[in-house]
Amino acid sequence: MTTWTTRPETAADIAAIRGIVLAAFPTAEEAGIVDALRADPDAWIEGLSLVAEAPDGTLAGHALLTRCHVDGAPALALAPCAVLPAHQGTGAGSAAIRAGLDAARARGENLVLVLGHAGYYPRFGFTPASRFGIRAPFEVPDEAMMALALDDSRPVPAGTIRYPEAFGV
Repeated sequence: MTTWTTRPETAADIAAIRGIVLAAFPTAEEAGIVDALRADPDAWIEGLSLVAEAPDGTLAGHALLTRCHVDGAPALALAPCAVLPAHQGTGAGSAAIRAGLDAARARGENLVLVLGHAGYYPRFGFTPASRFGIRAPFEVPDEAMMALALDDSRPVPAGTIRYPEAFGV
């Protein structure tokens, strides 16, 4: 089993991250979204783009959290998450996601939203966003739109998610 080191991205990682995202998805759309989010000062939050690094120093996984809103209240969107195909199923993605959630919690963030596989994200504590009264701005299966409150003592806003422009929704 590989031991993954996680850390925030640096400028030197940008090309490798793009390569990971291009390899993990069938089209270049997600890589373009990452580039657009990085260029959007209203969405990008320094320190919330995390990489998983193998013992040899190569990057294998990436998780990105950017600013979104739920009826005007700040939240985070976890997207995209990507792992090189050769490292999928080895824990690289989980390591990057956990590091991202820990970094968000340390920054005082409270709400993280993800549109993803209902069989994968609950391991991090995500539950259907509808349980919080949160809905996507488009049609999506209830079990795929998930939310995670990082601090149970704080209120979670209800309403419709407003994603950064880069997502095109």
